[in-house]
Amino acid sequence: MMDQSVPSLMLEQLEAQACERGLLLRLQVGRPLRQWSLRVVVARPIDASRVQLLGEMKGWAYNASNGLQLDTMRVIPSRSVGVGDLIWAATMAWAMENTPCRQARLLAIRDDERQHRRLRRYFEQRGFSTVRDVEAAVWDLPLRMIWGGAGALMTGTVETVLQRSIRGWNQSAA
Repeated sequence: MMDQSVPSLMLEQLEAQACERGLLLRLQVGRPLRQWSLRVVVARPIDASRVQLLGEMKGWAYNASNGLQLDTMRVIPSRSVGVGDLIWAATMAWAMENTPCRQARLLAIRDDERQHRRLRRYFEQRGFSTVRDVEAAVWDLPLRMIWGGAGALMTGTVETVLQRSIRGWNQSAA
């Protein structure tokens, strides 16, 4: 159950709010091999048959409290204020409503040191903290295979990320 301090803005409310702002919020969820695959998309309608993608998040989850694994987060710069917050909020709301996952995990990839520092700061603002660095050691190989590279392995509670994202989403409307 969610802490009482978390606003009761779940997926249905987030979708309605997005619609009020002229945005489409869509989730694509699959259940391969008794796990969840997830793609959250925010788009803006161009006309009756076309949309412009503004951002997306991809991830997967398994049936455990620490099972939410986030892989790709992408927002098209300068397209719409609050898109990133909406994607994060929808992802965390989905996890709260549909899975036992209460902790999320991601890798702040280290392709370029400057970009890596920016990613870490961004994820820390969202509520994530570094667990350990994934490097070139033999024991890091399984994590490198999962995440596709080296970087900072970070975790955050779904509730904290949800709270911060809803706050940002609400502020972007002001």
